[in-house]
Order: sequence, then structure tokens, then C-alpha cells
Amino acid sequence: MALNFPAQAVLAAIITAASAAGQEIRWLPETGAVEVTGTGSTALPAEGVPAEEWARRLAVRTGAELPPMLGKWTVMAGGIRFTPRFPLTPGLTYEATWHPAQGEAVRSRYTVPQSTAAPAVVTHIFPGGTVPENLLKFYLHFSAPMSGGGIYQHLHLRNASGREVELPFLELAEELWDRDMMRLTLFIDPGRVKREVQPLEEAGPALVAGEEFTLTVDAAWRDAAGRPLQQGAVKKFRVTAPDRTPPDPRQWRITPPRTGSRDPLRISFSEPLDHALALRLITVRGLPGRPSLDDGGTDWSFVPAKAWPAGTHWIDIQPALEDLAGNSIGKPFEVNISGGETEPVAVKAAALTFETAPAAPGH
Repeated sequence: MALNFPAQAVLAAIITAASAAGQEIRWLPETGAVEVTGTGSTALPAEGVPAEEWARRLAVRTGAELPPMLGKWTVMAGGIRFTPRFPLTPGLTYEATWHPAQGEAVRSRYTVPQSTAAPAVVTHIFPGGTVPENLLKFYLHFSAPMSGGGIYQHLHLRNASGREVELPFLELAEELWDRDMMRLTLFIDPGRVKREVQPLEEAGPALVAGEEFTLTVDAAWRDAAGRPLQQGAVKKFRVTAPDRTPPDPRQWRITPPRTGSRDPLRISFSEPLDHALALRLITVRGLPGRPSLDDGGTDWSFVPAKAWPAGTHWIDIQPALEDLAGNSIGKPFEVNISGGETEPVAVKAAALTFETAPAAPGH
């Protein structure tokens, strides 16, 4: 994952501290990783040992009294690389310590340069408008990379009276960011969605049909450059009855483009669909182009890279496509197994066809 550092930081991409034995620590600001070279393969922990063992050999901290950063250790040719789970924070000083099999420890410090870009803002929150009571997740989009870790303290779900819903989100240690740290997938706790499970029976649903709710993002949330958001964000929406019916592509309405044009192909869904999945799992066979989806999640369009050829075209729909409640093509999110074990339902990809419309007169 590339970090948004100034150019001089990227140019100074290798900062080292060498030991007498020729081993050295290299900081790679462009990726946030730390490498130790010249170790020799015999100096490294055995493959498959716990992370704590790796951290005893190579640890990165922001203070001597603090625990090592979480991340991933990778064996390289003649060395080891540590990639932190979350980006390094501009303005902070980090210390990497390498304990070789023999000899003195090797240490190196690195202060991450401050970014000169504008602080991040929330650009979109999907879905919005109207959502089912058993809504499964939100997507939060930001204008710049964000900091990870401790995100749930900055997210609040409130009803129309302003009362905050208690523990509505599935709080994961492995936060669901895209590779650029600019889109967060935020799940409603499935225990507050699925029927006949303990959290729902005891605390009730996170969302209640017929009521209005607000998702608030605190301005104090810091971006990857360590600065608070330019401003907080508020998304209001109304809740309708639960949706337990899988999406049915046969109910979609297709508006075909004209032959020889680059007019968009348009599809109107019978219900709002998952925003990220609809952009990824609906494709036009054999034609590159750019898909888009409106904020309501019901109107999908596709602009081809080249003009539409005449004839029949295929729209491929992968079975993992979901609606807002997590129901996928041909398979509901909740499966009734009260009668005993059930066999998994094998759902194949769906496909629709359309003919391009006649070209405009004179073309």
C-alpha cells in the first residue's frame, strides 16, 4: 500500500543503520515496510512460529515502553521484512530493533515526514435513503488514505431521538479497508440481524423498521497523515421492513444503447444492491468499459471503451452479488435449518442478453 508522503521521502526510500557484522535495517517509506538485510538464512526464526517470536527478533515501536506494532514478517533472500498492519503515521518517530542470533542488537530510528496534502474528508456513505431493517453493511469512502485501528470510537448510529444504538457494528480486529485505505466496509453485527440468535433476542435489532436513523462520522478521526478530518459526516436514512428475498435478475429492466454509439447501457434493479459488489460482479461479456451505480443502488450503467457493435450482447452476473441485506443471487442470507441440516445451494452465474438499438439516422 503506497502512502501519500512528499516526494523527498520517497526519494530517500532507504534509511539504514549498519552493524559490525554487516547486517542493516532499511526503512522503506513508500510502502511503510522495514527490512533487515545481511542476516543469512540460519539467523531467522523457523517458518510458522507465532508472531511473538518474530517480534522478539525484529520489532518496530513508537516508544520503548510500548508493545511492538502488529504486522506481517516475510523471509527474503538473506533477510527479513516487516510490513505493519496499518500505515506509519506522519510526524511520529519509529524505532526498529533487530536482535541477531549472535552479537549486539541493531537499532534504527525514522521520523515519518508530514504530508502537505489537504486533510481527508468523507466523500460518500453507501447505502442511503431507504434501507431494510436487516441491512448488512455500510461503505465509507474517503478522499485520502485514512489511519486504521480504533475506528469504532469515531462511528455512531443514532435513532431519530438522538439515542445512540449500543454496539451496532461488528468490531473486527482486522478492519476491512481497501488496499489504499480509502474505503471502509462497516458491517452491522450479524447477531443484531439474524433471527433467533442471542444478541437479537436480548438487545433487539440495531435498526427498526419505520424509524429514521443517522450514521455519524466524528471529525476527530485522523487520516494517514495524522490530521483530523476536515469535517465530520452525517448520513440519514429511513428503515423499512426486513428483506429476505434474493435478487432476481429476471426482474431487472434493461435500456439498451444505440449501435455505433458510446451511450451507456442502463439497468434498473428491482431493489437496491450492494454498491461495491454491483460495480465488480456485473460485467458486459467481452467489452471493456466503466460501470457506475447511483447513490440509491438501483440504477446501474456501463460506458464501453469503444462504440457498441451491432448484435446480441451478454450481461454476466456473478452469484456472489448481494442486495443490502446480504441476500445473494438465488440464496437468502438467512437459511432456515430448523428441520435439520441442509445441503448448500449451488448457485451458478446468471446472464442476461440485449440487442443494441438501431443507430441514429445519419450514422
